[in-house]
Amino acid sequence: MPLYGKGMLVTFTEVAGEHEEEFNEWYNREHVDERVFMPGFKRARRYLAADDRAKVKYFATYETDTVRDLCAPEYMKLLGDQSPWSKKVMALFTHFDRLTVECTVDLTHGFTGAAGLARFFPADAQKADLRKALAEQILPEVIKRPGVLGACVLENDLDVVAEGIKAQGKPVPADMKQEWLVILDTDTPATATLALEAAFGNDVLQPYDLPTSSVEASSYYMTFGNQR
Repeated sequence: MPLYGKGMLVTFTEVAGEHEEEFNEWYNREHVDERVFMPGFKRARRYLAADDRAKVKYFATYETDTVRDLCAPEYMKLLGDQSPWSKKVMALFTHFDRLTVECTVDLTHGFTGAAGLARFFPADAQKADLRKALAEQILPEVIKRPGVLGACVLENDLDVVAEGIKAQGKPVPADMKQEWLVILDTDTPATATLALEAAFGNDVLQPYDLPTSSVEASSYYMTFGNQR
């Protein structure tokens, strides 16, 4: 089964160690359920870093019908009316990064217990060729590997990002660059590590001006999820 829509919110978060227990309780008992039942939202999943290459310890995905659901007026209004527990925990974040992405390649199949995550900034001139290579060559080969059950390409929608920034009353930076994500659904973090190496190691993407050193890749395992 593919993803539950073409839009996705992806967040990266961290808190200090002494706050992690409450952070995880809030995320699993309130925040995920709250977001899943917002307009346009379908499914949410949380992940915890499984290797020391990860620059951010936690990431979460929230699947939506379309990426435009992530800048809809009703959603923006709900963001401005957080619960007391949300306000308390969010104030403890030591890292927060938020991407509003569109799924442009969906080769997913159900959902699994682990994930490989790659983050990178493609050159504008290479995007069309890179997307085609990922869709038709690189990812189809990777998901043939034992334990690799799906993959998707996610492209940050800068127009939606800009609307979210404006809604907060902030100026939109003129130098925003589009980040892409690739998520590999795997049975274990170890499988994810090997799959990431196959997809992005040994300068596989060098023909598209993306040397391996420019790709941030790490493995995670899923900790919690919910859906409608």
